[in-house]
Amino acid sequence: MRILSAVVVALVSAVPLHGQEALREQPADQQILHALNRLAFGPRPSDGQKVRAMGLDQWIERQLDPSRIPDEAADRALARYATFGQPENYLVRQYAAAQRERRQIRADSGAALSREDSIAFRQRGEQLRAVVTDLQSAKVARAVASERQLQEVMTDFWFNHFNVFIRKGGPQPFYMRSYEEGIRERAFGSFRDLLGFVAKSPAMLFYLDNARSMADSGRPTLARIRPMARRMRQGLNENYGRELLELHTLGVDGGYTQQDVIEVARALTGWTIRPPQEGGGFIFRPIMHDAAPKTVLGHSLPGGRGIEDGEDVLDIVARHPSTARYIATKLARRFVSDTPSTALVDRAAATFTRTDGDIREVLRTIIQSPEFFAASAYRSKVKSPFEVVVSAARALGAEPDPTPRTAGAVALLGQPLYAHQAPNGYPETGDAWINTGSILNRINFGLAAAAGRLPGLSATNAPIGAGLSSAPREQQVDAVVSALLGGSVSPDTRAILLSGDHPMIASGAGLQGLAQIVGLALGSPEFQRR
Repeated sequence: MRILSAVVVALVSAVPLHGQEALREQPADQQILHALNRLAFGPRPSDGQKVRAMGLDQWIERQLDPSRIPDEAADRALARYATFGQPENYLVRQYAAAQRERRQIRADSGAALSREDSIAFRQRGEQLRAVVTDLQSAKVARAVASERQLQEVMTDFWFNHFNVFIRKGGPQPFYMRSYEEGIRERAFGSFRDLLGFVAKSPAMLFYLDNARSMADSGRPTLARIRPMARRMRQGLNENYGRELLELHTLGVDGGYTQQDVIEVARALTGWTIRPPQEGGGFIFRPIMHDAAPKTVLGHSLPGGRGIEDGEDVLDIVARHPSTARYIATKLARRFVSDTPSTALVDRAAATFTRTDGDIREVLRTIIQSPEFFAASAYRSKVKSPFEVVVSAARALGAEPDPTPRTAGAVALLGQPLYAHQAPNGYPETGDAWINTGSILNRINFGLAAAAGRLPGLSATNAPIGAGLSSAPREQQVDAVVSALLGGSVSPDTRAILLSGDHPMIASGAGLQGLAQIVGLALGSPEFQRR
């Protein structure tokens, strides 16, 4: 029980130290491992030596400018997904054609379908599932293989910040690839540009219902509404306007009111999507737009305008002081601590304001801060399930898995990719991920990975296994601790690795020797934190 308690406490009780911290308080080798765990999804077997040879500061600067980094391994991995070669508008049109076909068959034959029709629909369903499984698998593969690691970390951060749910229905899955790619391209750029991309993306417009938001009855529009269309009007939808303020920019305590939500929603009426049969894509429809005057956060928007209303709203919220602080807090939480210091947030927010939302400069302020390399920051963040799986694959030197199985392991650990239903995204703090059940699942994942039960993952085939298979147990433990755990572990972790006995599992789940040590190391508190 003492060891079990230590496992739980070690994962959930990493409380940051207080007081003045000297710049780069961590030792040099620890700085490299810390950077690889925070600015990348963990080190591959030779990454430590590469960063040391290049110089940590130069490596960080390269990661902040991913266009300078060749990425052939990721390109090769992505080329294996068949649906990635199909343009979004083609997939959306295919979806529309399938829907028309289904309606026609039902109209002709009633509820019963012929065997041939059933086979056709099953094939359509398989094609739809392929779009989803390719997206999920490719996300893991890219995070494992890419040399542009910080870009992938930031893409994960921003997608979670601007979360959309892939299973909303309709054509949503077909909008997701271009949505994430657009986020990736803007991950280090202007926050206003990123915000504008998200606001016009079919994925977000469909997910938060802005595509069907229109001027309420009695409000003036920019085009005459036909009588039949007037009867079909759905009216104003506040979903996106609310989340734009609460989750994307100002934050829940950012100083807006319910009336601001309504005014923002009015300003964004007419921001919608072309029908699937036309290939989807953003379009502004004047006939849907509320053309009356509006007041947003104290700013007056004159009447009689169109898309300019929404663009002005995005300008206002992107440059609001509450947005600077909210984004600075979330970035500091992701990269430094679950509870970042007020001083760090203040500096990052000041950079956001001074640079008009230059994401790269805000991130540089955080990375160059004393807090980032403080001793208290080391291993103070619990990995999400996605980070656990990707970091294990990278640590074992695995090739990216083109099948859905590794992405499925992320889902089994509690984080199905693109499948967080609420707009707030997956949690960024460790307390949301850690409990007795999740710890056991993570330990079992580590053992499964070491045993070769997932494609490309194996202790015996990993670089760490070279020349160690017949070495004494203690020598194997020392090598695993050095290769996977940064050279230092708690006495309890070392005792488990030496004995093979874990209080939460039976006899190492059937593994023996080096594979057992690697599996237990991947499930250890030291590996589960970054």
